[in-house]
Amino acid sequence: MSTDLTFTDDGVDVVYEGTEFELEKDLIEEATGKGFRDVTDHEVLRIVAEEPELDGEPVRIGDVL
Repeated sequence: MSTDLTFTDDGVDVVYEGTEFELEKDLIEEATGKGFRDVTDHEVLRIVAEEPELDGEPVRIGDVL
């Protein structure tokens, strides 16, 4: 089952195994120890899933926004 991420200035909207929720910007920064825009999509997936399927190169949130 896939995980869908939608990046916003306030955080990340996530759909994980059919469940929708938001990871707030502050939570992501605390979990990664980085500024929000420097966090990658792969790092967000690691917060959401124990063993995520990581496809392709990581992309910085700052590059998406």
